[in-house]
Amino acid sequence: MGSLGALLCLLPLYAGVAAAAPSCPQNVKISGGNFTLSHGWGPGSVLIYSCPLGWYPLPASRLCLSNGRWRTPRSTQLRKAVCKPVRCPAPVSFENGMYTPRLGSHPVGGNLSFECEDGFVLRGSPVRHCRPNGMWDGETAVCDNGAGHCPDPGISVGSVRTGSRFGLGDKVSYRCSVNLVLTGSAERECQGNGVWSGTEPICRQPYSYDFPEDVAPALGTSLSHLLGSTNPTQKKKESVGRKIQIQRSGHLNLYLLLDASQSVKEEDFSIFKDSAILMVDRIFSFEINVSVAIITFASKPKVIMSVLQDSSRDVTEVINSLEKINYKDHENGTGTNIRGALNSVYIMMNNQMQRLGMNTVAWQEIRHAIILLTDGKSNMGGSPKEAVDNIKEILSINQKRTDYLDIYAIGVGRLDVDWRELNELGSKKDGERHAFILQDTKALYQVFEHMLDVSRLIDTICGVGNMSANASAQERTPWHVTIKPKSRETCRGALISDQWVLTAAHCFHHDNDHSLWRVIVGDPNSHLGKEFQIEKVVISSGFDISAKKHQGILEFYGDDIALLKLAQKVKMSTHARPICLPCTVGANLALRRPPGSTCRDHESELLNKLSIPAHFVALNGGKLNINLKTGTEWTRCIEVVSQYKTAFPNLTDVGEVVTDQFLCSGMESDDNPCKGESGGAVFLERRFRFFQVGLVSWGLYNPCDSSRENSRKRAPKGRVPPPRDFHINLFRLQPWLRQHLEGVLNFLPL
Repeated sequence: MGSLGALLCLLPLYAGVAAAAPSCPQNVKISGGNFTLSHGWGPGSVLIYSCPLGWYPLPASRLCLSNGRWRTPRSTQLRKAVCKPVRCPAPVSFENGMYTPRLGSHPVGGNLSFECEDGFVLRGSPVRHCRPNGMWDGETAVCDNGAGHCPDPGISVGSVRTGSRFGLGDKVSYRCSVNLVLTGSAERECQGNGVWSGTEPICRQPYSYDFPEDVAPALGTSLSHLLGSTNPTQKKKESVGRKIQIQRSGHLNLYLLLDASQSVKEEDFSIFKDSAILMVDRIFSFEINVSVAIITFASKPKVIMSVLQDSSRDVTEVINSLEKINYKDHENGTGTNIRGALNSVYIMMNNQMQRLGMNTVAWQEIRHAIILLTDGKSNMGGSPKEAVDNIKEILSINQKRTDYLDIYAIGVGRLDVDWRELNELGSKKDGERHAFILQDTKALYQVFEHMLDVSRLIDTICGVGNMSANASAQERTPWHVTIKPKSRETCRGALISDQWVLTAAHCFHHDNDHSLWRVIVGDPNSHLGKEFQIEKVVISSGFDISAKKHQGILEFYGDDIALLKLAQKVKMSTHARPICLPCTVGANLALRRPPGSTCRDHESELLNKLSIPAHFVALNGGKLNINLKTGTEWTRCIEVVSQYKTAFPNLTDVGEVVTDQFLCSGMESDDNPCKGESGGAVFLERRFRFFQVGLVSWGLYNPCDSSRENSRKRAPKGRVPPPRDFHINLFRLQPWLRQHLEGVLNFLPL
């Protein structure tokens, strides 16, 4: 075994004499780096070294034995720990072209350049950059002449390929040069759809790891296929790759396996838990049926929650169970038994199969996803691959059923994490990655924050914005639309279904001819969006801007609400998707409230504080921040209207201008909407979904300079009146919304 994992097996033998055993020496500094201790200087403590970015520690760790001596997990015993410079591997060969420079390995910051011979076209990255984690950026460079049924699969840097025929059914195999580890598929086959099976093989240094920004999209693409593609009519496209489609009637079993062995520090185990909680919360925001199993493990596994329990389908119960996990449950068994944890999953599956019946649709249509979080290699219990083979057998995983099982193997930490074992455990799906190593638990949490990519979600599920780090402004708020007459942009609005837009009535009161008006909706194929004609305009009959002129109120914005029916339905995409309207069935599902909930319940949940953080979308598409005031804070917010003598010269009662139809913002450090942002959604984020509670109506200050596009400035201090903004409260306009959207949205009782 000869590794840290093997050393940890010895810990139970020393437990009984730990109190009397001497401490290990403290002369363990690493030149150029730092170290941490899992349990102080006593026997059983793991010392973990760390180095600056672009360097790696040798050795990675030491273990304090019961005799008071340190032992390293490597066969090479070094007297002093050192930080060594990271290197990227060099190409072994490059077919039909040439590369420069030719070195044995490459320093961080170095470049590799590729060129093709005449008659071959370069696919991939012509120049690649050596990154501080020992990995090349970009994609494998390939010189291809397009002659095969499948494209030339290339030869990744550091690998050797056997096989040069790319016809249907042909296979190629890969191995890595000395001292490098292969991740991905060692063998690939050219399939009928012109795509190579499995995952591209990568040869990497044993000490390399993945950056969060690389893992999040890779993990997210796979998981979004698992969770988001709820439309059963959607067809596979070659460019999209594999899709796992779960209809609303389908079911997903999610198994969370959390390593609690000796080498995992208690604070790091807490981040394992927090990351799992974040993932569970996010997954339950999709409207599919999910059951969650929770298993912690060290020398032995402990089932915290089974998919057979009713509580496994309740997000609150699942999160409560995760929060209550006790790290000390495994303090008497300190090894790492990954096989035992996976075997617990197998037993759970077997019990569920017995309950449902092996040949029933109810059993055969369940999708299964296993997420393993570990900080090292297994060192007891036997090969975990055997447990995976048993799982594949019980689920009847074959070429036609590969979509029914996903295993994500995620190593975390600077220990001697076993790339080979993780790669062996992770699923090999066409064009996807399922095995990763992250440098620390903070990186893990970053991945789980941004992991779910909704770019493939084409259903009309409401309130889903793309939260990934590289999403565009329109992808983050895909319900946001622009409304304009002949040329100039006048107002904004929000998609509330695939054909209806909610906006402000005052946008239309000067123009009775709406035939030339257009609504611009986000379009992934155009940065300008797609224009839609308006089939129907519904303006509230109660809106009359001059209704109170006789009271000296020059402009009154009561009932400032309108609906637009587009001439054709909007095709759902990452750029165009409806926002959730409170008091609807869709919003109720997104809020995870019971079916018997009412509109009043939604208002209590969404507007439940005196000051509620909310957002609106700016002219440039960015998301800006406000705080909506309620109760006594609302009263204080609206008082300043009486100082606005230009519009309300003789006002004695502010309530005549600001009725209970309006939400108020603009106090403290709030952003102020510009004149052209009227009609846009005022929205909140809850449970990773977005809910429109109001729409921008009017204000006392315009922060935008009409002569300079997208130029905003804060109101000067001491300005009279101070800036305030007022937004139509959709909870107060429920009767009107229900009257005109009957059959479009399903409303809850008031």
